[in-house]
Amino acid sequence: MGTTSFLTRAQNLLRIRNQLVRECLGEVLSTFVMMTITLSSAAQKIAFFETKGNLITSYLGGALGVMAGIYTAGGISGAHMNPAFSLAMCLTEQFPWWKFPIFVIVQILGSFISAGAVYILYYDAIWHHSNGTLTVSGPQETASIFATYPADFVSIANGFLDQVIGTGVLIIAVMGTMDARNKPVPKGLEPVVVALLVLSIECSMGANCGCPLNPARDIGPRLFTYLAGWGPEVFSLPCPILSRGNGWWWVPLVAPLLGAAVGTYLYQLFVAFHYPDEDSKDVAEQGSIVLVNTAIDTDIGMSPKEKDAGETVPAGHPPTPRASSTVSPTVAVTPLKES
Repeated sequence: MGTTSFLTRAQNLLRIRNQLVRECLGEVLSTFVMMTITLSSAAQKIAFFETKGNLITSYLGGALGVMAGIYTAGGISGAHMNPAFSLAMCLTEQFPWWKFPIFVIVQILGSFISAGAVYILYYDAIWHHSNGTLTVSGPQETASIFATYPADFVSIANGFLDQVIGTGVLIIAVMGTMDARNKPVPKGLEPVVVALLVLSIECSMGANCGCPLNPARDIGPRLFTYLAGWGPEVFSLPCPILSRGNGWWWVPLVAPLLGAAVGTYLYQLFVAFHYPDEDSKDVAEQGSIVLVNTAIDTDIGMSPKEKDAGETVPAGHPPTPRASSTVSPTVAVTPLKES
C-alpha cells in the first residue's frame, strides 16, 4: 500500500498534460534505448577486436535496438527515432510538418545522451584499447564505436549513393510491409518485422560505411565524441583519398533524408497510386496508426475525454495508441494528394 500510494502521489505530481511534451519525452526515451543498444553492440569490438563475428554482432545489436525502441514508445510518440522516417511520414501527410524539426531535435538529443551512457559503460575498455589517446584512425581508433565512417576504399560520392539507396530500400520495404492494403503485419509484431528489415539491409549493405541510415544516429554521437576528447577530427580528418573524414560527416546527415524521399515517392508511384478507390475509403475508415493528434484540443492541449471529465485519464487507461514507428515505422501508407 505504501509503495502504491507513493507512486500515485508521484504520478499526480509529475504527470505532464501537454501532448507534444509527452511525445517528445517518449521520442527521447525510445531513441535513447535504440542507440544505447546499437552503440553498445559496436563497442564490443574493443573487447573482441580480432574476432570475425564482431560485425554480425554489431548489426544484430542495431536491429534489436530498433525493435526495443519501438516497443518502448511506439504508442506514445510513434518511436520514429529517425529524421528520415519522420520526413517520409510528412511527405505522405501522415505527420504534421511543424513537428518535424521538433522531432529531429529530440532524436538527436536522445542519441547524444546514449553516446554518453555508452562512453561511461565502456570507459575502461575504451581507454585501455586506445592506449590513453582518443583517435579517429589507426589500429587503436575508437571513434567508430559512436559515429559511422566509410571504409578506406570508399569515396564521398560512393558513400553518399550508398546511403541514398540503403535508406530508400528501407523506407520502401517498411511502407510495403505496414500498408493495410498490401500485406500488413499482424498487430503487435511491427517492431519485430522492422528489426528484421534493418538487419537484412545492414548485413547486405553495411560494408561501405557502416549503414547509418539515420541522421540522428550519426550526428548525435559524433557531437559527443567531438566534445568528449576525440576533437575536430571526427568532422574532418586529413586523408589522401576522400574517405575517412574530409567532410564525410554531412553524408550520413543528408543522404538518408534524400533516400527517404526517393523511397517514399517510389512506393507511391509503383504501388500506392494504383489501389482501387474503394480500398482507399476502407483504409480511411480504419484510421492512421501514425500519430497525428487530431483528437487533441488545440486550445488547452487535452484530449476530449480529459476535457469532458475535467481530469486526466488514469495511468492505467492511456489513450489508444495512434502511432508506431525508424527507422521504426508502422504506417498505413496513403497515396499522396494530387496537386
